[in-house]
Amino acid sequence: MTEQHLDVAKLQRRLAEFAAARNWQPFHTPKNLVAALSVEASELVEIFQWLTPEESANVMEDPETAHRVTDEIADVLAYLLQLCEVLGVDPLAALNAKIDRNEHRFPAP
Repeated sequence: MTEQHLDVAKLQRRLAEFAAARNWQPFHTPKNLVAALSVEASELVEIFQWLTPEESANVMEDPETAHRVTDEIADVLAYLLQLCEVLGVDPLAALNAKIDRNEHRFPAP
């Protein structure tokens, strides 16, 4: 699948098919997915933990570190999309609504 043909729904279907082929659905409960999401987010934090602000801004310049960051971002997104699928949440609609609420809560000067 090429990047130009990707969208959230297709990725969610791929993740569901991947899990189904391995009979992982019984383990993909909201509780387990949230726990896995937290673990993967923590692994992303670990990469940045002791970096200076300048080092963190340049983290993608080192190919090995860039690969680690990209993989952890993918893991976080995968678990988040699976959680949304299980709970029936449209992640793009949820984000759009949250931005709307934040625009009202925090109006621009």
